[in-house]
Amino acid sequence: MNSTSWLQLFLFLHMTLFFTTMSLAVAANSKLFREYIGAEGVGITFSDVPIDPGVEFHFLLSFGIDYTTSSRPKPTNGIFNAFWDTDNLSPSHVSAIKARHRNVKVGLSLGGDTVAGVSANFTPISIDSWVRNAISSIVKITKEYKLDGIDIDYEHFNTDPNTFAECIGRLFFYLKQNKVVSFTSIAPYDDDAVQPYYLALWRKYGHLIDYVNFQFYAYDKDTTVTQFMKYFGTQSSNYKGGKVLVSFGTDQSGGLSPEHGFFDACATLKSQGKLNDDSMKAHFRYEKRSQSLLAS
Repeated sequence: MNSTSWLQLFLFLHMTLFFTTMSLAVAANSKLFREYIGAEGVGITFSDVPIDPGVEFHFLLSFGIDYTTSSRPKPTNGIFNAFWDTDNLSPSHVSAIKARHRNVKVGLSLGGDTVAGVSANFTPISIDSWVRNAISSIVKITKEYKLDGIDIDYEHFNTDPNTFAECIGRLFFYLKQNKVVSFTSIAPYDDDAVQPYYLALWRKYGHLIDYVNFQFYAYDKDTTVTQFMKYFGTQSSNYKGGKVLVSFGTDQSGGLSPEHGFFDACATLKSQGKLNDDSMKAHFRYEKRSQSLLAS
């Protein structure tokens, strides 16, 4: 599960899935690497991260949260504020990294696990008011930072799945219809208190979602390659027709780790036409290996 205490990193290779309809099919060998950045508050900058020119690289600022920035944050009903490291990840930093690397795009992830140590709950007063506020605040942030996309990473909810689906779906529709962003994504995981919200969103607005950044590292730590492949198949079926992307963690989270066969599983998925990673330690050792796998 994502947390504002950990930098999240994802690598993706997305090809046409066996489940993909023709309308959602993408070109074979299309390569995408994504990294959540800014939540650790330890001064990590864009330029610290190795970027392979052979992949499309997405940074996701973590996080924009609709809470006040006071010492005791309160929900703001869709008015988003920056809770990432704005000193090291400013608008000028975004412009610089995109100018230096033409294969880089930068997006904003909304929600996250916690804010000031408490759960960052999705708490709309009403669908219409939340959407109105979200559009206004997100358009302002995307213009200021010249962002390319929006990711949804809420993990706690003070509403029902249908309300969540309508709020996020209408937001995505506006942002895409008005060309505010070029990509959207969601980051669900397999939990009965979380996944129903994302499945409700997918069923009604899946056509507006470009990537499903599934948090496979939320599974048990002793996950095997066989289990991992089964989980991937299950979630690809849940989000049928979508680009479901895979992940691992190096922050003592769960799932299938590199030491226990993650890259073997990735090689299998790559050979089948589909492939993600979460890593930061050891001087970006796994980032380099992951991007190398994609670029090969």
